Amino acid sequence: MGYKEEGKWWVSPENYAPEVRAQFGFPEKVEILDTTLRDGEQQAGIIFTKEDKLKIAKALAEAGVHRIEAGTPAASREDAEAVKAIVDAKLDSKIFVFVRNMVKDIELAKSLGVDGVIAEIIGSEHLLEFGKRWTFEKAIEACVEATKAAHDMGLYVTFFPADSSRASDDFLFRMVDAVAEKGHIDSLALVDTFGCFSPEGAARRVKKLRERYDFPIEAHFHSDFDMGVATTIAALQAGASVAHVTVNGIGERAGSVPLESVVLALEALYGVKTGIRTEKIKGLSDLVAELSNFPVWPIKPITGSRIFGWETGLPSSLWLNCKDTDPLIMLPYHWQLTGQNEPKIYLGKKSGKDNLNLWLKEAGLDVPDELKPDLLQAVKDLSIKLKRDLNMEDFKDLVASFLTERGI
Repeated sequence: MGYKEEGKWWVSPENYAPEVRAQFGFPEKVEILDTTLRDGEQQAGIIFTKEDKLKIAKALAEAGVHRIEAGTPAASREDAEAVKAIVDAKLDSKIFVFVRNMVKDIELAKSLGVDGVIAEIIGSEHLLEFGKRWTFEKAIEACVEATKAAHDMGLYVTFFPADSSRASDDFLFRMVDAVAEKGHIDSLALVDTFGCFSPEGAARRVKKLRERYDFPIEAHFHSDFDMGVATTIAALQAGASVAHVTVNGIGERAGSVPLESVVLALEALYGVKTGIRTEKIKGLSDLVAELSNFPVWPIKPITGSRIFGWETGLPSSLWLNCKDTDPLIMLPYHWQLTGQNEPKIYLGKKSGKDNLNLWLKEAGLDVPDELKPDLLQAVKDLSIKLKRDLNMEDFKDLVASFLTERGI
């Protein structure tokens, strides 16, 4: 892949300069683990029913998501039933569940038929002591017993030390060493619970972990500083092999890392194939927005409903001039790549004559050329009054009034 892929994207050639790409340490394969059904639902106010979860899981699988974290079975009977329904659907994705480091949680997960568990423990010295109020020894004892049991039951074990981004190296290494030696770890999640990694910090921690351990490193980050996408990609560049994401970035506090942004950035900006069917992204986003009752911000990157279009005169004219030659002259990526609609020309305060002429044509209206400057000013005045761009009903009413006033 390159910086310009016909019908897909046109990004900066600097991204693909050999000296830039030489700095990357992406693994041979990057996997996407979606945790919309667990971490996403932890956003205050979001509740997914069993039916909702099954619909979302099927859509995730259809989009090519490698792993689906289907929920926390021990949290409620409904969660357990939802996980069982997802497992019974026999999706192409691997199904994981979130568990405490408790044998009874592991046994429940196994009974539901999942492929693996994400086994959580508090992973920083301060949160373990003052939040959980456990000793280090008690935590290790629980983790060793639970992870060994999970391995003995044939489950894949992702060890998940929460808040490990803020743990000291010494504490984190002692914890992971003990669990790996006496229990079992198939992969280790580096967990930025409070979204406080910088990209550089995330990469440094991943490199340390990879130097010390043979098992894969996964990146589970949050977006409290709006850096979740950047930190996740930095972790992958440093050799982490799994990105934990949610659709639309829903999740606790400021949210988790949005699937759509990570996937498209990897594909277009870094040339990393994810295996995700990007044309499914918009539909997946719309489904989660509907079922969560958390609407997507209209100008949210990748999935927003108003990101493909212009109101301002100059870019509108540029688009109309070049769209039939090559739409990527005016776009970083093609709308069809993510299942979006063709760009729209809006009409409002910032518009120019080309916006006006297009709207007149689409409305089937005819206005003498000498009156168009005055009509455009009337459009601007109405837009200012309404504090928004115009819809077609606004426009037709305005033109009718405009022409009537002039005896036409």
